[in-house]
Amino acid sequence: MRRIALFLLTNIAVLFLLSIVCRLLGIDQWAASRGLGGMPGLLAYAAVFGMGGAFISLAMSKWMAKMSTGARVIEQPQNEGERWLLDTVRRHAQNAGIGMPEVAIYDAPEMNAFATGMSKNSSLVAVSTGLLQQMDREQVSAVLAHEIGHVANGDMVTLTLIQGVLNTLVIVAARLVGRAVDSWLSGGRERDGGGIGYFVSVMVLQLVFGLFASMIVMAFSRWREFRADAAGAQLAGRGAMISALQRLQANHGESTLPQTIAAFGISGHLASGFQRLFMSHPPLDERIAALQQRA
Repeated sequence: MRRIALFLLTNIAVLFLLSIVCRLLGIDQWAASRGLGGMPGLLAYAAVFGMGGAFISLAMSKWMAKMSTGARVIEQPQNEGERWLLDTVRRHAQNAGIGMPEVAIYDAPEMNAFATGMSKNSSLVAVSTGLLQQMDREQVSAVLAHEIGHVANGDMVTLTLIQGVLNTLVIVAARLVGRAVDSWLSGGRERDGGGIGYFVSVMVLQLVFGLFASMIVMAFSRWREFRADAAGAQLAGRGAMISALQRLQANHGESTLPQTIAAFGISGHLASGFQRLFMSHPPLDERIAALQQRA
């Protein structure tokens, strides 16, 4: 539950901060005074902030991942294990038809790994020390293949596009409804930049619409995990991929991955009931069953 709360608060905080900045800097009022209050202008304004913010996050994703996890990129392998890691990632990347990613190791007790990056040919694949210590090489190879699958499928870019589009729609919808509320409160009078009714309505509606947007983003995130598992099975073998997921079931406690990249890890938090709507990963039992049912 704590991870779900952190995820929601992060998304809500971004939208809230965006509205505060636009209000304090007078961007909303400036847009209205220059005739950008119509639908085309509003869409353009919302797209700049909604899509722009999402792609800035994507552009910084590798740097943020390295900084937040303390991941060490393997530039020159220091031992046979690191050499094997590089060779395995290189083989999977070649078979998937993508450029060689950066390969990194980060210190964490749980079994986990993640991939991120701006494009298929400029990505990062990182594994935890816990995963290397608790899985055999066949299982590690399957995990690496799963992460390469994310990169080859373009999941990071697609997720960013979906997040950007939804951010744009949230901004537009909140402001359209906010204008209607402000007009009703002012008795139908037009006010440049809107009054307090507009400002409060936009704040509240961005929180509400943002929750629904988060559900959609997480639904896609769960779907892409099944695709990455299928890619991992194709690259490393179905038996190896199933074995790796079964081994991941031994993970206990919360993941130490920072919230900004938690959705890119190979395994996520467990939840039930309404909380499942905000899960970034399907339950491991469902992922294993999906692979077992594949021809």
